[in-house]
Amino acid sequence: MDLPAYRDETQEWNHALLLYDSALKEIDTKLQILSNEFKLEHKYNPIEHITSRIKSMESIAKKIRKDGRELTVENIVRYVNDVAGIRVICSFISDIYRIADAIAKQSDVKVLKVKDFIVNPKPNGYRSYHMIVAIPIFLSDKVTDTKVEIQIRTIAMDFWASLEHKIYYKFEGNAPEHIREELRACSEITATLDKRMHELNEEVKHISNPNGYVDYTYYSTGMIKEEYYGTLADDVTETAAEEEIKEDLQEIIDNPFALR
Repeated sequence: MDLPAYRDETQEWNHALLLYDSALKEIDTKLQILSNEFKLEHKYNPIEHITSRIKSMESIAKKIRKDGRELTVENIVRYVNDVAGIRVICSFISDIYRIADAIAKQSDVKVLKVKDFIVNPKPNGYRSYHMIVAIPIFLSDKVTDTKVEIQIRTIAMDFWASLEHKIYYKFEGNAPEHIREELRACSEITATLDKRMHELNEEVKHISNPNGYVDYTYYSTGMIKEEYYGTLADDVTETAAEEEIKEDLQEIIDNPFALR
């Protein structure tokens, strides 16, 4: 690539980064507003924490070339849906669908694609809820729809995914079969933990306030059912809640027979 072309491509990429960064800020703001509303109106916050990132150029290039396409800004914007990514960590599975529904209902958000890896986990045991959305970014002279991938998962799902990634990284993506089997088994344990914590939370809500607000409850069939239930008696801090669930998960992993 000659110098003028390189400069043009660099300028184009910097413009794309501006859009992606702005889109992440827009989605983050929407999520923060939802979080604040739940705290105020329902005395309960389904969002534990939020993280975001711009995909590294190395990862983008690998993805583009894997699909047999030329590495250009145009191809990146058109074909790579997760350049901008935001991850929402929730307490319970029901919270995932509540947040996803709230985002999808917003008039300026276009839902382009949904992948429910909770109902249909990946073969390796990965569970999460993915949304590809487009959001308008208002510039000085135009409006540009920009894609963001939103991943919504529970603390237990995030714990498993984080450790699975670290383990696979050590083996450069080629983990022995017995390691992969153990990871899949641990994924089932985290799924059981999520189900048990959800059931316990539902019981606490009904006891504390049987005439509560409308919410979405997840069932093993993957259906979402609207029903009334109360709120938690005490508003546990986000950090304390996360640590407690991680401790419970570690205890179950150490003693899996306790689940039976």
